[in-house]
Amino acid sequence: MAKFRSKNSKKKVPALSTASLPDVVFMILFFFMISTSFRTSERVVSVILPEATEIAKLERKDLASYINIGPPIPALQAQYGTEARIQLNDAFSTIEDIRDFIAASRESMSEADRPLMTVTLKVDEDVRMGIVTDVKQELRRCSALKIMYSTRRKAAEQKGF
Repeated sequence: MAKFRSKNSKKKVPALSTASLPDVVFMILFFFMISTSFRTSERVVSVILPEATEIAKLERKDLASYINIGPPIPALQAQYGTEARIQLNDAFSTIEDIRDFIAASRESMSEADRPLMTVTLKVDEDVRMGIVTDVKQELRRCSALKIMYSTRRKAAEQKGF
C-alpha cells in the first residue's frame, strides 16, 4: 500500500546554488570579447558601393589597406562641403598623403607579407573617376600595384536568382 503524506509535513525546497553563476558570466563575456571585431577606423566619408556582376572575396584581410573615397558624412558637410574627399585611416587626406600611408602600411607588415599587400578602394558610386584615377596614379608611383575595388552584389544575385 502507498503511503500518503499529510499536507502539514511539507519538505522545504533547497536554495538554488549560485556558486557557478560567475563562471557562466565570465565564459559568455570571454566569448563576446573574442568573437567581436571592432571597426579600426571611423568613417568620415559616406560610401554607397556600386553594383558588380563578378565578385571575388579578399583572401587575407589583414594584408589589405583601405582607401575610402566619397562625399563627407552629413555631419561634416557644413565644414568640408559635398565634393568627394579621400579618407586614409580616420581623417581626410590628399593625394600626396597616399605615399606615406602606403609606406606605413608596408612597415607594419612582415617582410614576407609585403609583396602580398592589397590596396582596397571603397569608392562611392557617384564619385567622378578623376579622383580615382589620381589615387591610382599615386599608388602606381609608390609601387602599390595590387588594387581591389569594393562592391556589392546585384540585387537579383543577392536573392539567389
